[in-house]
Amino acid sequence: MKIGLSSYSMVNRIYSGEMNILQVMEFAAESGAQHFELVPFGYKFYDDQAGTFDEELIEAVRAKSAELGLPLSNYAVLADLLKPTEAEREAERERLKRHIDVAGKLGVPFMRHDVSSFRRPLEQNTPAEFERLFSLMVEQIRELSEYAEQYGVTTLVENHGFFVNGGDRMVRIAEAVGRENFGILCDIGNFACVDDDCLVATKKVLPYTKFFHLKDFYVRKTEELPLGGGLFRCDSGNWFSTNSGEYMLRGSILGQGDLPIRHIFRAIAEYEPAKDTFASLEFEGMEAPEDGSKLGMATAEALQNR
Repeated sequence: MKIGLSSYSMVNRIYSGEMNILQVMEFAAESGAQHFELVPFGYKFYDDQAGTFDEELIEAVRAKSAELGLPLSNYAVLADLLKPTEAEREAERERLKRHIDVAGKLGVPFMRHDVSSFRRPLEQNTPAEFERLFSLMVEQIRELSEYAEQYGVTTLVENHGFFVNGGDRMVRIAEAVGRENFGILCDIGNFACVDDDCLVATKKVLPYTKFFHLKDFYVRKTEELPLGGGLFRCDSGNWFSTNSGEYMLRGSILGQGDLPIRHIFRAIAEYEPAKDTFASLEFEGMEAPEDGSKLGMATAEALQNR
């Protein structure tokens, strides 16, 4: 795999104003990243409300990429294609097409978009609801993939959140969409959010995977921790509940948590087509993001070279 960094790993520094996206790119290059993923939190290439592109920022990022010799690999945006009415869904697809335009302007080979809201109520994440909405999801994913083809962009759907997640669901989507410029972004840790075995699920989706997110979690039984309120039953220590409510997760430095990271890396290494795939570190721990990012990328390099 080609190990890189997601700008999301440094989101706290961006939100605090300590770093801007160009400075994060410089940090990534200095820390050994082979490529860079853009997740527009704390900066915007396209203003959804105003309907305008920030051409100056787009050009600045392209120029910085060339200056640093740091390729731009992926542009990842939030989305909800399961809004209640067709008018709302059409508006969401048009909004996403503008972000696909951004991907074209940036010259990235991949763009990830969500299918359902990350904050979709947990009680709606049932198998029956997935089946009811399956055709609607596939139809819209395919439309966006077709639009992206003009730019040579491959669209991706990630196992993200608590609904469009899990090995079997991701395989079903990939097979149903069935387009050359579409694939799965396999987040090796996110399967835990829906109580799926991360090693087994990663192996299931490998034939459809065109990009990886690398992360790790601490995992605890719920009764071992104070259970808070809110949608994900979070407490003040950055723990959040899995879909079942039986386990709580908290981000860790890659290789220092409870997920079978070494076994997952071995499985990926044994799958020959994954050899040259982009993989972005997505650090979500409580440690300083500089430390989590550097150590995570170093661990990823070490594991894949064992």
